[in-house]
Amino acid sequence: MEASAYRQVSPAAPLWLNKGDNAWQMIASILVATQSMPGLVILYASIVKKKWAVNSAFMALYAFAAVLICWVLLCFRMAFGDELLPFWGKGAPALGQKYLIAQARIPESTHTHEDGTRETVEPLYPMATLVYFQFTFAAITLILLAGSVLGRMNIKAWMAFVPLWLIFSYTVGAFSLWGGGFLYHWGAIDYSGGYVIHLSSGIAGLTAAYWVGPRLKSDRERFPPNNVLLMLAGAGLLWMGWSGFNGGAPYAANIDASMAMLNTNVCAATSLLVWTSLDAVYFGKPSVIGAVQGMMTGLVCITPGAGLVQSWAAIVMGILSGSIPWVSMMILHKKFAPLQKVDDTLGVFHTHAVAGLLGGLLTGLLAEPELCDLILSVNTRGAFYGGNGGMQFLKQMVAALFVIGWNIVSTTLILLFIRLFIPLRMPEEQLAIGDDAVHGEEAYALWGDGEKYDPSKHGRITETTESPYVNGARGVTINL
Repeated sequence: MEASAYRQVSPAAPLWLNKGDNAWQMIASILVATQSMPGLVILYASIVKKKWAVNSAFMALYAFAAVLICWVLLCFRMAFGDELLPFWGKGAPALGQKYLIAQARIPESTHTHEDGTRETVEPLYPMATLVYFQFTFAAITLILLAGSVLGRMNIKAWMAFVPLWLIFSYTVGAFSLWGGGFLYHWGAIDYSGGYVIHLSSGIAGLTAAYWVGPRLKSDRERFPPNNVLLMLAGAGLLWMGWSGFNGGAPYAANIDASMAMLNTNVCAATSLLVWTSLDAVYFGKPSVIGAVQGMMTGLVCITPGAGLVQSWAAIVMGILSGSIPWVSMMILHKKFAPLQKVDDTLGVFHTHAVAGLLGGLLTGLLAEPELCDLILSVNTRGAFYGGNGGMQFLKQMVAALFVIGWNIVSTTLILLFIRLFIPLRMPEEQLAIGDDAVHGEEAYALWGDGEKYDPSKHGRITETTESPYVNGARGVTINL
């Protein structure tokens, strides 16, 4: 039987389904999900001080699960459904069979061309694929935000914060720029989340860090990674997963996806090398943690324009993303008193907000007209290509200001509301002890970071059955 005939008679392969696009979109979804689970779970567990390894990993694990349930119950259609307000969609479940097996469609994305024809974003795969793909973006945004408040946020406050921030902050940015909101129709560009994900998580993270309060002074002064090699494994998953992050943005296995994947990796590699070189020149030695930060800023910076800029421009963006966030983190942060007062644990403001804003503005300069025509429904070009390019740069600035303002206000209101019922910061006794006080579990041996066991100092080791989740085996404790 011919393939076309088979497609007409097979209920699982309707005529509108492109199997290649569907396969790639599901693979891209898995790649992005892997960035969070286990990528950022591993990265967070290993990059923090040993006493916070379990708590940091659990914050990421919880967010991944909680976002998925909120996403299918309400939030997907708030971000990609029918319009409620120019910046917000109507919330509704995305669980019905008829809805999920129908062809994917973003209803408010319809654009009317000058000749009167209308075009709507309708990928050639089922809505179920789009729902899950976009969930992975929502989940990683919350997990990135968590990096600003590791080592002191009350876990119960975090459990309340995740669904509230998803509903009242993330969906607004996603609908405005991706789902057919006012910034989308105005022509602001965010190819794959430089604003929706990274600028949002960086600004919201800094705001949350302010309201939650700082870590203990001892933790702020000395916060070494507990496992540098494991940290690199998490970073590697993050980097490799970014091919799905940006490569899946066109909603198809097309040539624009190929450009996005190449540019993503070129920019990340350039940024890593520049950041490492600056560390070596300024501090006298290269840093592994610095290399991971440079990798991250490169990945973030290319995201708003990954499939819209030429590969030489990706190198330029990598040079700038490896240097400007480095200056903001390593020099300006130490000289700017307000930033010093806010305890942003992993520097998410610098690696995501600064790099995301930089990438969005550079896209307004470097977006190449022919590449834009491959995916965008309106004539678009960066300022360096003449025409109306200067207007595009202005649009990028206005979109950034909207995202920044909304995240500051919404994050503040959400945390002030939660604070009425739950303390945002852990009590001092939990802050002093860490994972064992918060979860009754620890990542490694029970004495201090990198400190060798000394019987006269640490006491006698005896067996205990404190935690029921250690495969039924008994743990150990120290009798002082």
